[in-house]
Amino acid sequence: MVFESIPRTVRIILLGEPGVGKTSLILSLVTEEFAENVPPKAEEITIPADVTPEQVPTNIIDICLTEQTLEQVAEEIEKAHVICIVFSVDRQETLNRIASYWLPFVRDNCPEDYRKPVILVGNKIDLIDYSVVDNIWDIAEEYPEVDRCIECSAKTLTNVSEMFYNAQKAVLHPVYPIYSIEEQELTERCKKALTRIFKICDIDGDGLLDDYEITIFQKKCFDTPLQLQVLDEVKSVIAQNIAGGIENECITMKGFIFLHCLFIQRGRNETTWTVLRKFGYDESLELTHNYLYANIKVPIGCTSELSYKGQQFLTQLFEKYDKDRDGMLNPTELKNVFSCCPRIPWHNLRYTVPTNEKGYVTPQGWMCRWTLMTLLDLQSTSAYLAYLGYNFIENDTQKSAIHITRDKKVDIAKKQSSRNVYQCHIIGPRSCGKTSICRSFLGIAHKKIKPHSHERGDGSSTESNCCINTVLVYGQEKYLVLKEIPITRVSDPLQPHEVNCDVACLVYDVTASRSFEYIARIYIKYFAESHIPVLIVGTKGDHLITRQEYILQPEVFCNKYQLLAPQSFNIKENKHDVFVKLATMAAFPHLKHFASFAGDNSSWWKAGIGVAAATIAGLVLIKLLNIKTR
Repeated sequence: MVFESIPRTVRIILLGEPGVGKTSLILSLVTEEFAENVPPKAEEITIPADVTPEQVPTNIIDICLTEQTLEQVAEEIEKAHVICIVFSVDRQETLNRIASYWLPFVRDNCPEDYRKPVILVGNKIDLIDYSVVDNIWDIAEEYPEVDRCIECSAKTLTNVSEMFYNAQKAVLHPVYPIYSIEEQELTERCKKALTRIFKICDIDGDGLLDDYEITIFQKKCFDTPLQLQVLDEVKSVIAQNIAGGIENECITMKGFIFLHCLFIQRGRNETTWTVLRKFGYDESLELTHNYLYANIKVPIGCTSELSYKGQQFLTQLFEKYDKDRDGMLNPTELKNVFSCCPRIPWHNLRYTVPTNEKGYVTPQGWMCRWTLMTLLDLQSTSAYLAYLGYNFIENDTQKSAIHITRDKKVDIAKKQSSRNVYQCHIIGPRSCGKTSICRSFLGIAHKKIKPHSHERGDGSSTESNCCINTVLVYGQEKYLVLKEIPITRVSDPLQPHEVNCDVACLVYDVTASRSFEYIARIYIKYFAESHIPVLIVGTKGDHLITRQEYILQPEVFCNKYQLLAPQSFNIKENKHDVFVKLATMAAFPHLKHFASFAGDNSSWWKAGIGVAAATIAGLVLIKLLNIKTR
């Protein structure tokens, strides 16, 4: 089913048999008095936005079959947003013609996948002393596009303005997407949307909306607090009409959905639509593109990280869904976190972020995973923050959850990086131990590792061959992302996206005589003239070291190019100092030639002072921000 977007101008047409009072209704609305003598057809009327309840300009078109052909009427139906079919309450034949002629005619001239809302208007109620609404229920059941029936009188002005207001409302707050007239209940799409909204508003995650949560919901959706007496009345209505709607004086999911069903049944569908739109839904009950994807630009040379506000929101989200309070998210809890999202965005967490021995994500691993997605796929971070209610809880767009770092050129010029997330590319020939280094970084116990089957990509950022963990650099926590660069053939050139990073780790196997030659050539070709720091690591350090078949041995090569001496790595020992060195080199990119950095204690001391100063400045800034928000 297709639903049209909200128009900037509402176009209403009036159809019906001659003499039912279509023209009189239009003139009575405009002049606020009844005219005894009216023309056969009123000219098109435009009502300005500032005099309509919904603040939307409205065009009203009169249809006269004696002056217009059926083809012209069909064209007007195509252009209209809502159709009012008028009948005279004192002439049964005019009501009969609605089902036998007018509704089929309207349906024939509307697209098959979109039925425009129809208002049935019973005019001249001043001539009778009874209601005819009950006579149209059979028509409404057969034609779901019938939004409602309104009885009015152009002569006494009874319900005339209400008729046109309801026609407007049928366009701006359509019933059809949210309510099934045939089944007398909310549509499945509407239930799904309201379920997500309930979960977001359930701040403490207990499955209930208490008075505090309802008050926040009311204030953010309608910009007005809910009086305690009104709230008690709402709860009373729910309790009287649906079992399980109230629990411990709180509104349950069942009660919340029933309440919106009741709103619509009582003609207050604008209330439900106000809520749905506040949470990002369009007329098809899909989250809008603008709601999901904040307009965040990352200039060349800059990267995206989570801001302090974004980290706070995600920390609270973790705590909300950690039901057993064990400091972990088990598979069920993780599934519940993303129950209001299209899918769980991550898989294989055990090999991507820190987890416990069962593979359950820890608070550290949780923040690592969001940090990785923010770095490599900012659009997905923006969308999932929206799905999870960031916009509502924080009363702000996802922009406030993201921090864009300064250009890396500035970091190099200032001789210190201000970033909190660094990318390290692990490069080396096949079977040299790249995957072992990544697994060791996550603290995974040593075991035989199957070789990766990564394909060389087209340059797009992927997370499948990345892992991330935190590293302390002079007492300050930084995130280090290790990205394994897949090598199919030694002769294959590296692509620009495979070279560009904050620090490169060139890996060779100390037991394979031709292993070092590959990374030596890689360094000379891609890194010797770049600003990217490089650390050379020899794996399988617990084995007998084999002489390398290259013009320079690794130690001599590093000395020649002023690199830190080759680091011996043995997965059984799980040496963490390699990762500290990689993160430190990324934090101080101007010290590309790390050999002098390693040998000069004053350089380490100055760098430490720089980091400490940055940390203190950051803490002061956070305190100032907290003071301002109080």
